[in-house]
Amino acid sequence: MVLEYKLLIDGESKDSSTGETFDDINPATLENLATVQVAGKEDVDRAVESAEEGLRVWSEVPAPRRAEVLFRAARILQERKEDLAVLMTEEMGKVLPETRGDVQEAIDITNYAAGEGRRMFGETTTSELKDKFCMTMLRPIGVVGMITPWNFPIAIPSWKIMPALIAGNAIVFKPSSDTPLLAIKLVEILMEAGLPPGVVNIVPGPGGSVGKAIVQHPRIKAISFTGSLETGKWIMGECAKTIKRVSLELGGKNPVIVMDDADLELALEGVLWGAFGTTGQRCTATSRLILHEKIKDEFISRLLAKTKSLRVGNGLLPETDIGPVINKAQLEKIERYVRIGKEEGATLLCGGNAIDPGLPGYFFEPTIFTDVTPDMRIAQEEIFGPVLSIIMVSGLEEAIEVANNTRYGLSSAIYTESIGNAFRAIKKIEAGITYVNAPTIGAEVHLPFGGVKGTGNGFREAGTEAIKEFTEVKAVYVDYSGRLQKAQIDTE
Repeated sequence: MVLEYKLLIDGESKDSSTGETFDDINPATLENLATVQVAGKEDVDRAVESAEEGLRVWSEVPAPRRAEVLFRAARILQERKEDLAVLMTEEMGKVLPETRGDVQEAIDITNYAAGEGRRMFGETTTSELKDKFCMTMLRPIGVVGMITPWNFPIAIPSWKIMPALIAGNAIVFKPSSDTPLLAIKLVEILMEAGLPPGVVNIVPGPGGSVGKAIVQHPRIKAISFTGSLETGKWIMGECAKTIKRVSLELGGKNPVIVMDDADLELALEGVLWGAFGTTGQRCTATSRLILHEKIKDEFISRLLAKTKSLRVGNGLLPETDIGPVINKAQLEKIERYVRIGKEEGATLLCGGNAIDPGLPGYFFEPTIFTDVTPDMRIAQEEIFGPVLSIIMVSGLEEAIEVANNTRYGLSSAIYTESIGNAFRAIKKIEAGITYVNAPTIGAEVHLPFGGVKGTGNGFREAGTEAIKEFTEVKAVYVDYSGRLQKAQIDTE
C-alpha cells in the first residue's frame, strides 16, 4: 500500500487546500514510493501564520538552548543514518556510499550549527565619547522561505535549516517534488528532538505555484534558494520589489585543470569521481577537463579505460558505480546535449546513450567528448548529467583563461606537482572554491560553500558565514554619562 503524505504545518499533518497529489517515483525501478499532497497559495498563507507563531516562541529561546535541540537531532540522524541512506537511494537514485555521505553531511552541519549556539558573537569597540559603550549583536531575520533541489535531499536542506534555526528564525520550506520524503523525515526528526510546533513548516508542490507563493509572500522576510540560474534570476527580481533578502546557489560549470607535471593516477581518480559521481547531477560536478596537450594521449587512453569499466545500475547494489538520473525530463535533457555536442563538432569518445541495465528507470552511460572548444554549448551550459568535455591547452595561463570562460564560478581544481602552478591557479581562477590535487567536490561543513559570477549573489552556506545568511546585525550604544552627547559634534 502506497502511503500518502500531507503538508506539515504547526507541527501536524494537514490536508492541502488543492486536493491535488503527486507521486514520488523511484528513478531506477519507476515504483511509486509515496503519494504527496500538493500545497496551494492558501496553504502557504497557513504555513506563514504558523511560522510567525513558532518564531515568537523559538526566537526567545537562548541560543545555547536552541543548540540542545540540534544536538539531539544530530544524534537521531546518526541512529537512523542507514535507513535514511537507503530511502535516499530509492528516492533519487545515487549509490549507497554517496547517500550515506549525504546523511553524514546533514549530521555534521547539524552538530556544527549547534556549536554556533555558544558563538553568536557580536563585537565591542570603544566610543569616541566618554562614558559610552558600543557593541553589535545578531538578531534573527524572522520567517525565512527555503526552496531546495533533489540532488542532495537531506544535506542541502540541512545547510539552510540548521544555521537558520540556531539563529532563532522560523521556516516555510518547499522541498523538491522529486525527493519530498527525505525532507519530511528531516523535519520530523527535528520535531522529535524538541523543536516547537510551527518553527519549520513543509509545503510540497511545484516551484511555479508553491515556490512562487513563498517568494512573493509579503510576510516572508528572506529567501534561501538552490537551483537553476534562470529561476534564481527571477527570484532575485521578485525579492528586489520588496527589498527582501535573498541567498542564491545557482549551479556551476566546473573545471579541472590537469597539468603535464600532475600525478596522473591521482588526477584520473579525481576526474572520474568529479565527473560521474552522483551521475554528474551536482552543482560541483566536473564538467570540463582542461588537459595539457603534452599528456593528452596517455591521459585520455587511461581515462577511457576506467570510464568504460564503470557499472551503471541500481544504487542499492554494492557493485553499482553509477545510479540513474532523476527523471525522464533530465534524461531527455542529457540526450539533447549529446546531440548538440555532435552538431557543434566535438568528438564523442564514449557513452552518449540511454541504457537498459535490466531496470525500467532512467539510466545514461558515462559520456566523454573531446575536440571541445571553450565556446561550445557543451563547454558553457550546465548539463547536470554524466557528460565530460575535454579541452586541450598548451600551458597554465591558457588553462586558467579557459577555466574562467564561463558565466559560472562555483568549484574548480588543478592537478600539479608545482607549488607555483597551484598558487597561481588559486589566485587567478574565478570561483568560490579551488581544490589542489583533489576533484571539484567534497565540501566540509566548517568552510564556506558558494560561488561567484552567475553561481551566486555573495552569501555562503556552511562555516561561520552561514550565520550571516540568517541574521541581522544590530548596533547598540549605551550612554551612561548622564548628559546629552553628540557624536562628531560633542568633542569636549
